Amino acid sequence: MSTTPTLEHVLSQLQALGVTLPAGDIRVEGYGDSPQLSEELLSLIRAGRKRAGTGLLWLHEYENDAPAKEGDIEIVVTHRGEPSLITRIVSVSTVPYSEVTAEYAAIEGEGDGSLEYWRKAHWAYFSRVCEGIGRKPSEAMPVVCCVFEVLDVLPVKSAA
Repeated sequence: MSTTPTLEHVLSQLQALGVTLPAGDIRVEGYGDSPQLSEELLSLIRAGRKRAGTGLLWLHEYENDAPAKEGDIEIVVTHRGEPSLITRIVSVSTVPYSEVTAEYAAIEGEGDGSLEYWRKAHWAYFSRVCEGIGRKPSEAMPVVCCVFEVLDVLPVKSAA
């Protein structure tokens, strides 16, 4: 994922679009670590399949960034840093990677929705993240599982 834009920058973009945010702590988040993965994940959210996202607690600690908490409002940005979606976090749990459940994997909605697919795709992703922060992936690595509801879907800008 490219550098996430500042909250102030994204809020000004939303203001220009006439978007008003509900009350709550506001975060700016992106999905994926490549343009292709970002587009794929945002498409799944827009289609109604994806209603959860998982992050690596070690990355939050490395970046000195607190994980999301219940009630947070997230401005989800594209890989180009443009606001794409507004979501509200409805539940958060931090568990070892090996304890993510099939029910949660289905809510996350990637691939065929199975726990097997979730484990394969997320192991690959978390391995890349771990490499970037000097950690070694393990079955015990703590992951932050966030379930969200979509509050607003913003117009898609065509790639220039």
